[in-house]
Amino acid sequence: MHVVIETERLLLRKFNAKDSPLIYDLNLDPEVIRYTLDPIKDIEQARQVLEQVILPQYKLYHHGRWAVHLKPELEFIGWCGLKYIPQRDEVDLGYRLKKDFWGKGYATEAAQACIKYGFEKLNIYRIIGRADPENLASVRVLKKCGMNFLAEEEIEERLIMTYEIINLFGC
Repeated sequence: MHVVIETERLLLRKFNAKDSPLIYDLNLDPEVIRYTLDPIKDIEQARQVLEQVILPQYKLYHHGRWAVHLKPELEFIGWCGLKYIPQRDEVDLGYRLKKDFWGKGYATEAAQACIKYGFEKLNIYRIIGRADPENLASVRVLKKCGMNFLAEEEIEERLIMTYEIINLFGC
């Protein structure tokens, strides 16, 4: 297990090529993908997402979406991390947890740790976060992480709220 970040309650590690079942299982719950609109139809698609989207970010940018495990039993509860979006030249904070782990502060804990890692270890200047305006829980996470509302934007024909946080101490 390649642990990247450790918090009081969580371990964030790099995904590996054998983690397709974790990605698939996480996305099976319609409530989990309610606002993301990106279902994964089968294990093969989960493998493709892992190999073509998640794993390359580690090599190219030294960050990405990381598997989140709950201590001490190391149960997989979802993912959180930073993702570079070349089309927009920005680093995006994202998170997705299994429904059983909502409302317990895990998303905020993981997101705050990822922002800190991005600023302190990777010297990233600006991190953005986006949420569907109806996804109030996700908006709360962004605000708790110290992100400031930037704008409502239409992205891929959907209205999205965009937040940002600036690294005032690095770069």
